[in-house]
Amino acid sequence: MSRVLSISFKLWLVMFIGVTLCILSSCKKPDYEKVFNNPALYSNTVYELNSVVMGNNFTPVVASRSYAYATIAGYEVVAAGNPKKFQSLAGQLNDLQALPKPFNKNEINYPYAALLAFCKVGEAVTFPAGSLKYYTDSLHTLAQTHGMPDKMIAASEAYAGIIANAIMAWSKKDHYAQTRSASKFSINDSAGRWTPTPPAYAEAAEPHWGEIRTMVMHNAREYSAPPPPQFNVTDKSSTYYQEVMLIKNAGDHLTPEQSWMADFWDDNPQKLNVAGHVQFVTKKFSPPGHWLSIVGIGVKQTKADFDTTVCAYAKTAIALFDAFIESWAAKYVYKTVRPETVIDKYIDPEWRPHLQTPPFPEYTCGHCTISAAAAEALTSALGDHVQYTDTSELEFGVKSRSYTSFRNAADETALSRFYGGIHFQNSCTVSHKYGKIVGDSVAIKLTMKK
Repeated sequence: MSRVLSISFKLWLVMFIGVTLCILSSCKKPDYEKVFNNPALYSNTVYELNSVVMGNNFTPVVASRSYAYATIAGYEVVAAGNPKKFQSLAGQLNDLQALPKPFNKNEINYPYAALLAFCKVGEAVTFPAGSLKYYTDSLHTLAQTHGMPDKMIAASEAYAGIIANAIMAWSKKDHYAQTRSASKFSINDSAGRWTPTPPAYAEAAEPHWGEIRTMVMHNAREYSAPPPPQFNVTDKSSTYYQEVMLIKNAGDHLTPEQSWMADFWDDNPQKLNVAGHVQFVTKKFSPPGHWLSIVGIGVKQTKADFDTTVCAYAKTAIALFDAFIESWAAKYVYKTVRPETVIDKYIDPEWRPHLQTPPFPEYTCGHCTISAAAAEALTSALGDHVQYTDTSELEFGVKSRSYTSFRNAADETALSRFYGGIHFQNSCTVSHKYGKIVGDSVAIKLTMKK
């Protein structure tokens, strides 16, 4: 009888320990696939990079480079994991050669690897090593916590590193390093030529960006914008004078709606605030960061799966990158003066635009160009007539706005730069047109989703 009780006690003890361990581990089955296949996790990761970019004071054009290479790295992992549905960009993007294939295909969790590849490239392109380590460490912990096998974690991390290294090697040949030591823009006060603007009077940003290797365009001048109206403030019947008075009069009589529109698309990553002897900078997402935020809203609105989400980010970021190169090449060909400078010198020395003038030539409008390009790329990835409310600016104190499509948002962006008083109407119109051409080239030329 005592032997039976002893056996029963041992069985009870085993069961008690088992139940206790089950409670301690919450009795959960591994759910890492569900966790890492959640498209919101990828959007959150892009937001993390966006926040780091904002914190490090990069210009919009430099930021676009970080986003482009990072999203391409994430996309290439997804394409390798699902080759029947997605096509690698190797051989499609300028100078991008065939990328390493996974040698242990079935041991890799591709969403996890895509997230890591995105982070590794995102931080390495423009940041010191380790700037996103805190975040990649949290992804590693997330994989462990949700039961991803150690062997799979190791294989996923290894493949992410292989793809990241390949994309980084490709990125280093885009002429970016050479532009870091290139000559600065020379300042002279000749008629119609750009000069620094208040309050910072900063030097012209990235005068050699047009020399950066494009991704889909053959080169920076493939879609060359026509010359702007000839500078002429003495002839009141001239196109140029009429453009000047048009923007001055609009700025003098802005409606609340027009002011809201301008503020919403301001996207000045480093606004200098001056109050007496006190100066301080306020930060927000730059134009490409704003559009990547819109991608996140769009994929959620359309209920896109993880792979489609990764594809949408990459296609949009590529369009943004090429569009910046196209616009910046034109800026430093024409070197045109800003409305604020012209109006202050020739018409009203007290006039100020609604928005703070950014530090680079006026024509063409960068935001108008990249917004139109992004809208075309994003429309091709997620579809037309996607209605959404853009909440991107809430964290910066600007009320959200709603749109009937991505193209509708790009149309409004072009208006916003005119109402903001920083771009002439002609510049907004032409830039929007050429941005759409750049975006079309990305949408048409790239085969991503089969």
